[in-house]
Amino acid sequence: MSKNYFINTENTTYAIGVDDKGIVRHLYWGSRIDDESLEIPDIWDTNSNHSDMDNAVTEYTAFGGKMYRNCAVKCRYFDNCRDCILKFKSAAQNENELVITLEDSVYSFLVELHYVTYPDSDIITRFARLKNKSDNDILIEKMMSAEISLPSELPYEIMNTNGSWGGEFQLESETLKAGSVVFESRKGTTGHTNQPTFIAHQGANEDFGTVYFAALGYSGSFKVEAQRDFKGITRVTLGVNDFDFSYTLKAGQELETPCVYIGVSNGFAQMSNDMSRFAINHILPRAYAQKPLPVLYNSWEATAFDVNTKGQLELAKKAAELGCELFVMDDGWFGKRNNDCAGLGDWFVNEEKFPNGLDELINGVNALKMDFGLWFEPEMVQRDSDLFRAHPDWVYHYPTRENNELRNQLVLNLTKPEVEQYVFDCMDKMLEKHNIRYIKWDMNRPFSEVGAENLENAQELWLRHTKAVYAVADRLKEKYPYLQLEACASGGGRADLGALGHFDMVWTSDNTDPLDRLVIQQGFSMLYPIKCMRAWVTDWNDNRRPVSLDFRFASSMQGSLSIGANLNEYSEQDIEKAKKYIALYKEIRPIIQFGKLYRLRNESAHGYWANEYVDDNEAVLFVMTTAYTLDNRHHKVLNLRGLDEKAKYSYTVDGREFVHSGAYLMNGGLSLELYNPFDAKIIRIKKVD
Repeated sequence: MSKNYFINTENTTYAIGVDDKGIVRHLYWGSRIDDESLEIPDIWDTNSNHSDMDNAVTEYTAFGGKMYRNCAVKCRYFDNCRDCILKFKSAAQNENELVITLEDSVYSFLVELHYVTYPDSDIITRFARLKNKSDNDILIEKMMSAEISLPSELPYEIMNTNGSWGGEFQLESETLKAGSVVFESRKGTTGHTNQPTFIAHQGANEDFGTVYFAALGYSGSFKVEAQRDFKGITRVTLGVNDFDFSYTLKAGQELETPCVYIGVSNGFAQMSNDMSRFAINHILPRAYAQKPLPVLYNSWEATAFDVNTKGQLELAKKAAELGCELFVMDDGWFGKRNNDCAGLGDWFVNEEKFPNGLDELINGVNALKMDFGLWFEPEMVQRDSDLFRAHPDWVYHYPTRENNELRNQLVLNLTKPEVEQYVFDCMDKMLEKHNIRYIKWDMNRPFSEVGAENLENAQELWLRHTKAVYAVADRLKEKYPYLQLEACASGGGRADLGALGHFDMVWTSDNTDPLDRLVIQQGFSMLYPIKCMRAWVTDWNDNRRPVSLDFRFASSMQGSLSIGANLNEYSEQDIEKAKKYIALYKEIRPIIQFGKLYRLRNESAHGYWANEYVDDNEAVLFVMTTAYTLDNRHHKVLNLRGLDEKAKYSYTVDGREFVHSGAYLMNGGLSLELYNPFDAKIIRIKKVD
């Protein structure tokens, strides 16, 4: 007997049906409906080449039977049968979760489909749990976290990124009319090119149009595949990349996929704001999720590897004078680390650089009323290190192959328990001995020579390595509740919701050019919380494209403001200007990090940037011109968003004060004159009685 199941949030409904054959079918996803009498369409073989399963919109497609399209799960049973026939077994539903269990009864293989809802969000969390209830191994060759079917038979615009190191989060969109489009990483991390997300729409913009979206909570090699079939049905699967992947599910074992967070919105702005609020409330580590992140100073660009107590304290004093709250010493403090050719893996203080130990510096930083942070790259090792000389077998390798290096580095095999423990111990010992409250966890190269002789099935390493990273991060946070962790991977190579379930923030790109960063930050903001986006003011590209300090601050103040410039070269005027902007940022920080974001203009479409951040009482508008302006187009009118229509707002532009209603500012607009290239305006729009 057929039956329907409904997953309702405040504004949306997701409906699933079970037909008379036990096939779990997708019925509906969209705006909230309360009619629970949805019909399950009949399916039949159209002809000898198009089976009934071609006509079925299934909820979690298995490889097997007459199913020829892309699948969500594929396995090999003990007798080499690769035909997986999953039928409905049971369902359990409570106030906030539906669990549907599918079973291949011949082989006692179960797949649980989980759908979790929240009273404060329209986002639905999905994941699958695979269970082997048999007495034999099952080889899992593919396991997607979710399969999503979109409702319209018309083609969708599919949005993702096509980035690179230094150019992450470059948004691209294409119309999927036929076949498949794949976004993936095969590098062992999320990587810099595609994102583990999908955004699908049919002509939507920032303010209007139905948008379907999902983000995978995973930081390893991933795969997102969108496929449109001959019937016009668009399906998307997201999960661990099945390239070079398999997992041996032993008798009695179970395996859970990473989570996927899905939603439907009216326009991109609602999508971004819904996801940002959801991440803050339900994904980020709890200790700092609801707290503003501090303004930090990182000394890397000032000193590189040449670190010592005297030089770092001189920089710390200047950083404290500016108003920074956290001082981070980057690479070069450990082992025999004088360049990037040696030392990784030897996480003990370099006594030549710090003859009196590290506490002399830490105490000095604390005396300046700043917390102290330190850089690690714990997943890496170099041949010229004590660690590699003692344990050359601790890297991913094949005995018959020479390991390739990138940045003179090799990747540690974190699937070995002793290696995972070593990675934890290195940071744990430093945290135990010293008042370190922040760790920047870097990861500067992808995997190669992916041999893991310790594993019975070496293809599991992709998943196991990522889980080991999460486990170490979680152990550190559990032992040191005050610790803040930043995920960095040569910039934005691990900037995803998987990392943000265990790290408090991410480093979005090594490119800190303030104009480039506006593009990168726009891409990041689509599905990730602005709060977690570290944005540095630096000296980057001074020779290629010099811009004012005002422009640099305006760019970086649109995330979690950080300073990475060489303060030894700051003039008195620069220092005073930096102090002014940092003080301003601290005032507006709650709005930037926790408010709603409205992307009013972008350079590619309008020739200048305008982003508005809004909370209940105030809005902050950033307007930034690009390399040129046309005199006959200097007058701009911006229709603001997110204000209270009935309230009055006060703001000042170019020395003139204005008072207008929220309705006027959203419908009539705020007027600006933009004449100069690389100019930046920061306008506070305050609600008045």
